[in-house]
Amino acid sequence: MDRGHPTLAKPEGLKEECSVFGIWGHKDAAQISYYGLHALQHRGQEGAGIVTKEDKKLHVVKGEGLVNDVFSDDAIKKLKGNAAIAHVLYATEKGRGIENVQPLVFRSTTGSLSIAFNGNIVNAVELREHLERQGSIFQTASDTEVLAHLVKRATSGTLNQKDRVKKALSLLKGAFSFVMLTEDSLMIAQDPNTIRPLSLGKMGDAWVVASETCAFDIIGAESIRSVEPGELIIINESGMKSEQFAKPADRAMCSMEYAYFARPDSNIDGINIHSARKRCGKQLAREVQIEADVVTGVPDSSISAAIGFSEVTGIPYELGLIKNRYVGRTFIQPTQEMREKGVKMKLSPVQQVVEGKRVVMVDDSIVRGTTSKRIVKMLKDAGAKEVHVMIATPPLVSPCYYGVDISTDSELIATNRSIEEIRELIGADSLAFLSIEGMLEAIGRSPEMKNCGQCLACFTGEYPTEIFADTVMPHEKEIVR
Repeated sequence: MDRGHPTLAKPEGLKEECSVFGIWGHKDAAQISYYGLHALQHRGQEGAGIVTKEDKKLHVVKGEGLVNDVFSDDAIKKLKGNAAIAHVLYATEKGRGIENVQPLVFRSTTGSLSIAFNGNIVNAVELREHLERQGSIFQTASDTEVLAHLVKRATSGTLNQKDRVKKALSLLKGAFSFVMLTEDSLMIAQDPNTIRPLSLGKMGDAWVVASETCAFDIIGAESIRSVEPGELIIINESGMKSEQFAKPADRAMCSMEYAYFARPDSNIDGINIHSARKRCGKQLAREVQIEADVVTGVPDSSISAAIGFSEVTGIPYELGLIKNRYVGRTFIQPTQEMREKGVKMKLSPVQQVVEGKRVVMVDDSIVRGTTSKRIVKMLKDAGAKEVHVMIATPPLVSPCYYGVDISTDSELIATNRSIEEIRELIGADSLAFLSIEGMLEAIGRSPEMKNCGQCLACFTGEYPTEIFADTVMPHEKEIVR
């Protein structure tokens, strides 16, 4: 995963990397994929693509921008067939450009293959170097292309395509959810730790797969189950078959999916996101003692936690902050002054709600602290007497290597700082974070279990997989365990 060029402004907060969708056995596969991508748009805004299968032909339409920008009526009509895979892209600087927009299509004399991917392969650099020494030439910066080359080169003996895919997948380390469309099958793969979400569903006789179950709701599909650790699902004219390409490891679903990334109406491992966030807010309220006049959440992901916090404390919940949904990303603005204006364009305090009040501001996380500092200042400039910042997750102290565009450890405000030092830096009157044990209990996991089912690496620095040296920036290597 690219971490951005050092001369560019860094993201203010957490950014997800991509989402996948797939369908097999429906005459309107392209149209359904289009609606599925709409439901998943929050996971990536840089590009979108759909590949369909018509007999043994693969058709592709993709482009940079939002789903609506990429797919016109005419574009959808070109995508014929009863099977499809689709993708929305969030990319850092290195991963931008039309060549990195997925699904990628690979054509050869032995058959065509299309792949879409969500996550991050931590041994991708090592695998690329190995493949290049064998003569492979890469056209993109995407980890997706690594899998395609591995599949093509897994030709020892008389392996069929399914076994070549299994052999290639077994070489990957990290977090990955793949959907693959061949001339005769839809293949679905989940990493052995299930770090990124992936769910299987049915729409009549058609099979569907998506990064989040909210995509099933919009197309009228029934959610069946989560894709299991190390599982490869093959769907074709013979039906659906499940096999293991790797031994299942301890489940380690990304905790920030529950806190921030996933839509509130999605379910992950049978746990509703809105309900989990609300319980996190309730648990946070039990862990702190605060006197205030009003509770508000930072839109949108913190609203559920703010409501839960309000219910337990009895402090009224109000819309103290309003989000402008028609403003693009602000963190790439070239000057500090322009970035600050961008934050004000995206978020505005409601003066009549906060003026003269002791305000509890509930948020899902603090990354660099710059956005929190600006929001606290905005609330005080609007007349808030006090601003108490309550964070519905534990402090983020370590980088993520599993598909989240999180800052390096040197830029995380909570790394090597006390809560009091963070409070002073953001200008809040008080600051509190939810405990790890409280978060796990609120989500619905058991903190006492060795395998709690969650990845806690960004809170603890303990990673569920091996982290390869080439994955990290040079100045980060000393923190990898």
